[in-house]
Amino acid sequence: MPLTARYLIHDPKTGQTAAFDTPCATAYKKELERRGWTLSHIFNTHKHHDHVGGNKELKGDGVKIFGPASDGNIPGMDVPLKGGDKVSFAGSEAEIIDVGGHTLGHIAYYFPSEKTAFVGDSLFALGCGRMFEGTPTQFWSSLLRLRELPDDTTVYCAHEYTESNAKFAISIEPGNLDLVRRVKEIKAQRSRGEPTVPSLMGEEKLTNPFLRGDVSAEIRKNVGANESDSGAEIFAKIRRRKDNF
Repeated sequence: MPLTARYLIHDPKTGQTAAFDTPCATAYKKELERRGWTLSHIFNTHKHHDHVGGNKELKGDGVKIFGPASDGNIPGMDVPLKGGDKVSFAGSEAEIIDVGGHTLGHIAYYFPSEKTAFVGDSLFALGCGRMFEGTPTQFWSSLLRLRELPDDTTVYCAHEYTESNAKFAISIEPGNLDLVRRVKEIKAQRSRGEPTVPSLMGEEKLTNPFLRGDVSAEIRKNVGANESDSGAEIFAKIRRRKDNF
């Protein structure tokens, strides 16, 4: 059963606590109370309800909400952000990456010093979000920006769709031995009830079909891409194939 990931980050030195997206205020409140933490920041990646639905209930005195500047209504937003901006949390600086495509204004938060990226629905383990509003060119450009992150970046995506994504990935690149190995590991993890997220960017570069259309002849052949197709056109064919998988 697909699950929505919920992330709370706490810094014991400053006492600051951040929620990355707010799918459920109740779950966050219970965890904050259990740990004795006080929420200080909410970082939203995009406007969908399963990412901002808890904003209003969680926003209290001293809670500042950050979110995309051009992605529609972000409830309670205090600080609008766009690609290229920077924001500080607990002494660490996050770079804001424009990852529009799933929604037009989707953003990701990349903390270079922590080797960590919170990417919402722009990138999943072995997948990416559906293209609800953007264009293939926009979404592919966003994925290329994420692909530029160092291999040792820990990628926190918003949903546990990995097992389903793995079935699709292996269907269009069965000759990728790194993918074959990873699919076996994912099946074992899920059989034990373990999460498969977060993942490493290096793993995604080697196995995620949405990052590999321009580098894998096998993928291009299996989705019917032509030699003259651009990276965005190849991405569109992979996305369309996944939508109908």
